[in-house]
Amino acid sequence: MGKTLVLAEKPSVARDLAKVLGCNQNGNGCIMGSKYIVTWALGHLVTLADPEAYGNKYKAWNLEDLPMLPNKMELVVIKQTSKQFGAVKALMHREDVDELVIATDSGREGELVARWIILKAGFKKPIKRLWISSQTDKAIREGFANLKPAREYDNLFYSAQSRSEADWLVGLNVTRALTCKYNAQLSAGRVQTPTLAMIVAREEEIRKFVPKDYWTITAQFNGFTVQWQDRATNQTRTFSKEQADGIVRKITGQTGEIVEVRKDMKKELPPLAYDLTELQRDANRKYSYSAKQTLNIMQKLYETHKLVTYPRTDSRYITEDIVPTLAERLRSIAVGPYARPVQGILRNKLSVTKRFVDNSKVSDHHAIIPTEQYVNLSALSTEERNIYDLIVKRFIAVLSSPFEYEQTTVRLDLAGENFTARGKIVRAWGWKTVYEGFGKLEEDGEEEEDDQSLPEIQKGQKAKVLSPKAVNGKTKPPARYNEATLLSAMEHPGKFVDNKALKETLESTSGLGTPATRADIIEKLFNTFYIERRGKELHPTSKGIQLVGLVPEDLKSPELTAKWEQQLALISKGRVSSAAFVGDMKGYASKLVGAVIANSEQFRHDNVTREKCAECGKYLLEVNGKKGKMLVCPDRECGYRKTVTLVSNARCPQCHKKMEIRGEGDNKSFYCACGYREKLDAFKKRRGDQVDKREVARFMSQQDAAEPINSALADALAKWKK
Repeated sequence: MGKTLVLAEKPSVARDLAKVLGCNQNGNGCIMGSKYIVTWALGHLVTLADPEAYGNKYKAWNLEDLPMLPNKMELVVIKQTSKQFGAVKALMHREDVDELVIATDSGREGELVARWIILKAGFKKPIKRLWISSQTDKAIREGFANLKPAREYDNLFYSAQSRSEADWLVGLNVTRALTCKYNAQLSAGRVQTPTLAMIVAREEEIRKFVPKDYWTITAQFNGFTVQWQDRATNQTRTFSKEQADGIVRKITGQTGEIVEVRKDMKKELPPLAYDLTELQRDANRKYSYSAKQTLNIMQKLYETHKLVTYPRTDSRYITEDIVPTLAERLRSIAVGPYARPVQGILRNKLSVTKRFVDNSKVSDHHAIIPTEQYVNLSALSTEERNIYDLIVKRFIAVLSSPFEYEQTTVRLDLAGENFTARGKIVRAWGWKTVYEGFGKLEEDGEEEEDDQSLPEIQKGQKAKVLSPKAVNGKTKPPARYNEATLLSAMEHPGKFVDNKALKETLESTSGLGTPATRADIIEKLFNTFYIERRGKELHPTSKGIQLVGLVPEDLKSPELTAKWEQQLALISKGRVSSAAFVGDMKGYASKLVGAVIANSEQFRHDNVTREKCAECGKYLLEVNGKKGKMLVCPDRECGYRKTVTLVSNARCPQCHKKMEIRGEGDNKSFYCACGYREKLDAFKKRRGDQVDKREVARFMSQQDAAEPINSALADALAKWKK
């Protein structure tokens, strides 16, 4: 009897599949059983070949050899993981293997991982697809009972391959053109460049912004505060000091009359469930986690703990087939702080509406919700617990009743001027009880008008006005992006476009990139030193600002990138030919290379130091990495980099701020902005009773690494707050 080969994306997932499928015998790069053999990739094992594979002339970077437009894109085995590819290929060609089950991640990239391995290995036997949204034993068993023919996912593969080939054609051609033309390490890409352009444009707005004075007018009436409102425009501010002072003079000592009291019962519906981007936004706002960090934590909750469903989703809805499982999911999370709200929901009949259940709004995967797996909160790290808390609270909130309140709006006539006040009486907290009355995390930049407690008020009531005053304020420039607001801008770039038809196109696609790729795009902008973080704010560097000035105009546009994503979505639905799309991309790459060559602008390094590169002798550039200052070589072929300072999580014993690590070897010391300084030896001695010595050694050795990274110890140091 023949065997079925199962291909997973990672070893951890392969172990879970093997357990359910009864495989317990370890082999070379696989786990075997009587009916199944489970093997795994290590992410991508196969990728598109580098330009050098298409001829010796591409080994050197020359402008005259561009654009590079191969007739057929070649696949190569990735050198670092070639041993595992060899093991997978050997299993595919075993005589007793009758069929293959693709069990890589259920999404565009997961499909690409498997199909490229299958193509490169030359596997020709029947193929089926496992498509599941969670990694629990139950989901795996149900998935294997409902395997689909792989051909149903052919278009998804064509979409993924087209995306990869387009990135190669545009990204590598423009990057080589920029680097050769300006003799600097410059790169551009179909998503990263428009994203960088948004950050640079915002910086330009802030730089040009001139604050304007405005005035608001308030007064006390019958024990509460009233605010002036322009009768014609409904604005509560005026840019004329003369008008503001005139209104204050006019109402001083006057008696006002209440001319309207309006009471409205209002309902605030629960928020929608999480997709990946919304979760990354909230995690950044609440915990300052980067988008990449949140995705990594989510992967652990999904793969290792099996507590949440597939993270890389762009939907905030579930499908009807999930509804019967909701009660079991609720029972599995009814522990600790979640027990009481869950019991409240289970006592009442679950009311699920189109606000949560809508098949038409789910493409590959439904919203992120808890699985039916029982949760042991103590088994989670602090970071995992924080993200899990966000997901569970949102899940409970979605299934809770609306927040209901009575809003009272009062309008006052005061010497012919219009004044208003607003008050709120909560009738039912509903879903907000999940968030202890604070509601969901507020959207950045949204300011809610303060509601106040109002006494009993009747229309026609009169009283003398007290303490009238004009309060001066200044208009504020637009806020710099942080990761939360940048993710929002990438998801909804339509606001940056004037053309109405294009705006609608942008809103109907996934925007710039996809939920799965946005975190990596932001990381890439940090790693190429185009942006840096100051506090929570993202600032473009001189290099980033100059690059946006050098790249062709339409490569900066969200319109173009979103159109590509729309085309890829249509390819995945079988409505557009992938060959036609890639052909268009070849023409586009040629056009972009021509635009770079024709540009007469100059690029200037303004961060050159007097220290020479140890490898090639060129003067090093000083840059701010994500975790501290670095010196990097400007020469693309050299690539030398050296860490100068590293922001650790060790806290200063005097002012409790995070300290920097500077120096090399035995001269390493901790420095604080307040002036405190401590040699590494003294630090180790002072903290020796609290830290594992091997951890300290590992931490310090990593400071010499090329990448500006923090280690496990650096994270552990965060707990040392004195």
